[in-house]
Formats: sequence, C-alpha cells, structure tokens
Amino acid sequence: MQYLLNYVKKGMMMEQKQFDTAALWLRLGLGLVFIIGGTSKLSLLLDPTSQAAMVANYMGTTGYINELFQDYLFSAGWLTPWSFLTALSAFELFSGLALCAGFLVRPLALFYAFLLWTFVVSLPVDTVPGASVGVSTYTSPAIFVQIRDITLSGMMFVLFNLGSGLYSVDKRLSSQEHHIDWQTLGLLLRFSLGMTFIVAGFFAGYAKIPSFATHQVILLTLGLVLIFAQGKTLKVGALLCALVMLWFMLQKFSIDKSFIKNLNGFKREFALLAAGAVIALLGGGERFSLADLAQRAKSYYLFRRATSK
Repeated sequence: MQYLLNYVKKGMMMEQKQFDTAALWLRLGLGLVFIIGGTSKLSLLLDPTSQAAMVANYMGTTGYINELFQDYLFSAGWLTPWSFLTALSAFELFSGLALCAGFLVRPLALFYAFLLWTFVVSLPVDTVPGASVGVSTYTSPAIFVQIRDITLSGMMFVLFNLGSGLYSVDKRLSSQEHHIDWQTLGLLLRFSLGMTFIVAGFFAGYAKIPSFATHQVILLTLGLVLIFAQGKTLKVGALLCALVMLWFMLQKFSIDKSFIKNLNGFKREFALLAAGAVIALLGGGERFSLADLAQRAKSYYLFRRATSK
C-alpha cells in the first residue's frame, strides 16, 4: 500500500514539475515580447530626433489607436500622446522583466490577458465595401490583424492558472500549490495558437496578416492539427509550429538593422514559439479534439436512440 502511495506521489510531483516548466517557458516567451517592445519604443520616444515620428507612427492613420480612442484619451489636455506612449512603454518593459523573473506573475498575466484585446478594438480599419476614407489605413479586419495578440491573451490566461513556475521570485515567496486542469488549459492554449495559424493560412497575402514566411497550406494544416488533433500527432504539430517560428525569425533577421530593431521585428514570435514548445511537452488535452467530438456525437446518438424507444 505504501509503495502504491509513493508511486502516486512521485507521479504527481513529476506532473507538477512539467507544469512548472511550462509556466517558465510561457512567462519567458511572453516576458521577452514586452521587454523587446518596451525597450524598442522607449529608445525612440526618449530620443528628441525620433520621438515625433514615433508618436505619429502610433497615432497616425496606420497606427494602433483610432480617432475615437484618441479623443477619449487626449481631449482633456493633461495627457499627451508622448506621455501616454512613454508611460505605457516603461510599464511594458518593467512588466516584461517581472514576468521573466517570475514576480507578480498572476496579477500581470490577468491584467495583460484583458489589455491585449484593447489593440483589437482600437485599431483603425477600413473594411466597408466601396467606401474610402481618403487616407491610407488598415484594410483587413482588426481581429485578423491582431490575431497574434489574441493568442497572447489566451497564453496569459493559461499562465495565470499555471502560476509562476520554476526559478521564480513568486515561488520563493510562496510555495502554495494548486490543482491544474490541463484538459481545460491545454484546450485554451492549442485553440489560441491554432487560430493564429488558421488565420495566417486562410488570409495570407491580405494586408497586415502575418504569414511567417511559410506557405499558407502548411500554416492552415498546422492550425487544423492544433485545433483537432491529440496525442503524438498534436505534439508533433506543435513542434513544427515552433520550428516555423524559428524559421520566420531567421528570415526576418537583417544585418542592416540594429539588434533591438531585429528583435522587435519578431518579438511576438518568441511567445508563439514558447506556446508550441509547451504543447509539444504537455499536449493539449483531448477535449473537443476530432476524436472527442466523434465520441460525443456517438454518445448523443445512442442516448437519443435509447430515449426514443
């Protein structure tokens, strides 16, 4: 009996170690996104020769904040676009450092899980057939342009539930453990990453849709594998997704750009790489996979047949 209890305890400890490893990978991937983004923006916003162009890049017609939100944020006069972007970039940098260090992981993950959606609703887009606003702006739906941020949001929710993981400040301050339902978290993670690949596969070639320097059929296939597969097939698909991210980084790298500009060109892909690695390690659960949907349909059919007699 004691041998059985020790065996179960050992299995639970190994499983927890995997969850802690997954949390480490996710927080490093996500933290790098904000460290790179914050550093890149601050280097331009604090430079008198580039700060005006940087503000125009964000507040202009091809920026990230539409007119409604700009009026709401800056109409009072006490907040300027430069001060807003500088404060946001500084917070982005320090929160990225905190995530990598494993400090305040849960509060930051929950905060960013919702904040990342603001880029979807605030992006200026022109998608009405036949209409022209007379200026250059985004022409693809915001939810497609920002699909990677939606994936990052899903990753943040997963990280919030996993906790800080290995080598974290939070872990040193509190060793409290909690139950992990990977069936649910794996579903969220594989759907989040899968939708990025599906959008890239279906809409590759449209304005501002990321294609990761990969043929759209490959992207679409990998996206469908992430959504519907399970077991070894899913893990292999996730590993291939991670390799696509590495391939894209290599293709994007240019010796003509500075180091930080190179990193800023594929900063989100660090997080997508981490998501693929986590699914390759832990899988994505069986919930709502193709086999699970078939079993649910079969069970429903048998239930209806039994109750109709």
